[in-house]
Amino acid sequence: MTDKTMTPEEAVAGLRSGMTVGIGGWGSRRKPMALVRALLRTGITDLTVVSYGGPDVGLLAAAGRIRELVTAFVTLDSIPLEPHYRAAREKGAFALTEIDEAMFMWGLRAAANRLPFLPVRAGIGSDVMRVNPALRTVTSPYADGEELVAVPALRLDAALVHLNRADRLGNGQYLGPDPYFDDLFCEAADTAYVSCEQVVATAELTRQAPVQSLLVQRHYVTGVIETPGGAHFTSCAPDYGRDEAFQRMYAATPWPEFAARFLSGDEKSYQCAVQAWHEEQK
Repeated sequence: MTDKTMTPEEAVAGLRSGMTVGIGGWGSRRKPMALVRALLRTGITDLTVVSYGGPDVGLLAAAGRIRELVTAFVTLDSIPLEPHYRAAREKGAFALTEIDEAMFMWGLRAAANRLPFLPVRAGIGSDVMRVNPALRTVTSPYADGEELVAVPALRLDAALVHLNRADRLGNGQYLGPDPYFDDLFCEAADTAYVSCEQVVATAELTRQAPVQSLLVQRHYVTGVIETPGGAHFTSCAPDYGRDEAFQRMYAATPWPEFAARFLSGDEKSYQCAVQAWHEEQK
């Protein structure tokens, strides 16, 4: 069994322009923000991003790295609509495929099971079908004859997720209230990079929480990245909550100003800049 630990820079070195990249988490909750920041420090662009969107999408959209976005929503949770995403979308900076949350999940499930599509009732009778004319329907081959949406697989070149704990082999554990489908992102991808608050010995994973909390299995994982605070400014319960003050500032700050102050250096520089900003607010 292989030690899969690496740095954020080594993880994003496995990505290339033009890839389809899935980003785990949900809105402004447990997003792999350290990996997104590392990605922004590269020249990688022209990405198809698949995400239950939050500031991960906002950062990449504002930086001009997205060619197409596949999403069910883009929100900061306590701020309903991600403003940097909205600004980029209003300029027509990238293509958008917007589908229902359940359709999104079944697209990941189809990809995880290497199926071309999965049928689902979600979307029937809604504007989802109107705004996505490429979606097709199928008729049940059984006596019911029901018409269903054939949700295409959301196949990923790479997945980025953030969890509370992981071991060096790639087993990943969540300790918060929700898995946010991070396991499906990893299973739907050719390569998967798991950042975490702490790398621990394998035996420690089940000492801290039940075996059901072992969300991600090692055979789906390409790399493990220990990044304390790596979900900031999103939440990573129970380790820490969302940094609401910083998020409000992010939402209200013009992108060039925010990027110049907080994204011009490495991850250590980011953490120092965040700390300095909080000191200024006292």
